[in-house]
Amino acid sequence: MVSGNLSSAPIGILGGTFDPIHFGHLRLAEEMLELANLRQIRFIPTGTPPHRAAPKTPALHRSAMVQLAIASQPAFVLDEREVERAAPCYTVDTLRELRAELGAAQPLCLLMGGDAFLQLHTWHEWEQLFELAHIVVGYRPGFTLEERIHTATSELRQHYQQRLCSVDALSQQSCGGITELAIPKLEISATDIRRRVAEGRTIRYLLPSAVANYIHQHHLYQPC
Repeated sequence: MVSGNLSSAPIGILGGTFDPIHFGHLRLAEEMLELANLRQIRFIPTGTPPHRAAPKTPALHRSAMVQLAIASQPAFVLDEREVERAAPCYTVDTLRELRAELGAAQPLCLLMGGDAFLQLHTWHEWEQLFELAHIVVGYRPGFTLEERIHTATSELRQHYQQRLCSVDALSQQSCGGITELAIPKLEISATDIRRRVAEGRTIRYLLPSAVANYIHQHHLYQPC
């Protein structure tokens, strides 16, 4: 780990297709902002993902919806670096860019859910992630990561056991730790929202009204 600036609170990194962004994403971010004592969370819409087909919704719209969704929370920032990149977007490359821009001492926290963490070994250069950021894992209360880590590979289990740390440690080092946070999950899915729009059903109270209005104004998710 690289020693951090003790006066500099960590910056969170939250990636996703955000197709569309909804209250599940926003509530997760708000909880992590508070519980991990973050000073900022950067929302990074996925550009060309290497492990699956590119999102059908153009990056222009997905970024615009994120901007509308986070406008009222000053600690949330839209970062469009991945959607502006033509090549496949690997998280490790994004973190390298951020580390180069923000300096070696700034604590960075890669935010993810428990299911994603248990598949971390499938990510490109996954072990390098720990040299660039902490990993903060949100899990549903009653389903702790500790109880599920036995399903992971031996290499990932070893990292978990060696790197598990408290929230306070996130601001004392710039990278290298793993912290778990119990966060209630809102059962909202982007897939369900897209299906509802295609079927002409309401999406009220599933996502911010500004995002819902944008979807309707731009005729997103309409059947072909």
